[in-house]
Amino acid sequence: MLLGVIADDFTGASDIANTLAKGLPGSGGLATTQFLGVPSRPAAVDCEAGVVSLKSRSIPVAEAVAQSLAALAWLRAQGCRQIVFKYCSTFDSTPAGNIGPVGEALAKALGAQGVVACPAFPTTGRTVYRGHLFVGDRLLNESGLEHHPLNPMTDADIRRWLARQCEEPVGLVDWGTVRRGSDAIRAALAAAATRGERLVIVDALSDEDLVAIGAASAEAPLVTGGSGIALGLPQNFIAAGLASGRRPAFIGVGGPEAILAGSCSRATLAQIERHRAGHPVLPIDVDAVMAGRVAVADLVAFVRGHAGRAPLVFSSASPEKVARLQAAHGREAVATRLDGLFAETARALVAGGIRRLVVAGGETSGAVVSALGLDALAIGPEIDPGVPALVADGEKPLALALKSGNFGAEDFFSKALAVLGGAPARGEAA
Repeated sequence: MLLGVIADDFTGASDIANTLAKGLPGSGGLATTQFLGVPSRPAAVDCEAGVVSLKSRSIPVAEAVAQSLAALAWLRAQGCRQIVFKYCSTFDSTPAGNIGPVGEALAKALGAQGVVACPAFPTTGRTVYRGHLFVGDRLLNESGLEHHPLNPMTDADIRRWLARQCEEPVGLVDWGTVRRGSDAIRAALAAAATRGERLVIVDALSDEDLVAIGAASAEAPLVTGGSGIALGLPQNFIAAGLASGRRPAFIGVGGPEAILAGSCSRATLAQIERHRAGHPVLPIDVDAVMAGRVAVADLVAFVRGHAGRAPLVFSSASPEKVARLQAAHGREAVATRLDGLFAETARALVAGGIRRLVVAGGETSGAVVSALGLDALAIGPEIDPGVPALVADGEKPLALALKSGNFGAEDFFSKALAVLGGAPARGEAA
């Protein structure tokens, strides 16, 4: 294994696995496998990039650090030459962590200083300028992410946000330096290291900026950021003759389908509205769930009763409704109960024959794949930017799409089911 990734949630892991497998146009990517949790056995010999999916974004800091260091130990045992710590492109965290503490712990374990910290993902509208994170043309704290139910982002100055989480100074490489290319970026990171800056926010406004940052990081033991930070990394290994850039063919999975949505993001809410126009949908009454009046059997019966029509079950709601529910029942209690409901529903559906499953929301996806007991997923074609098709091989293969809440076009759900079934993906010839 050449490159190892530690991802703090399951959808983010799929996102960066997609970036690594796709690589740059004309040069190709790396043979990539997504591992669900820290594996208990070695990776396959033909795995060039391994992405370890954790569910560590919103857990206590000490647990997040311990899990991440365990993943690092396994990846180093596989021979990885470089490690990436992947977090959300909207920097989902709290002033207490977990991005800073995990990033510093990994950097210290690897003896790294002047480590890139860049959540930018321009393809989906996430850019960083003078250390401020934008979503489209809005500052992060004015983009709707200030209402995130678990990690409300109330400050767009991510250098300042990260400094609250870190023990050591946080640096900045601004866009004026980035635009001068990889040599200038490399020199700026080295200067940051001499100043004792362990993590360094790096501006990026375009994919070209990310490629330059990747080239500057060719020899870096650790890089951190959103999935976009991996855009230029495969090329470093291909140029060195360590990887071929060839990608295996994807074979879709046929059979029954279902969609489960637990995200409350604006994008997911719009996708639900688009889907309900032509498909059966079942909104989950969260008050009824908390009172014990909604059971797994109810959701399974709905899906089975609408077989072949792309049925969707969702708990997604507006920020105002989410706030009311959290006030009434407690934020953690609601999240735990819904994650458990979706997890057990997914397990029952797959046991009953579902072969294509689309899941929206990072926490929901983590709960679902954990419940299914999957250990590794092959990376297929990209459905929408940042969201690949995934396949768990076995006697009865299962095709999955794990979508971060804010990702995907409005027609994502129906498009994802089609790609999982073998239809041409975005930009591919039929």
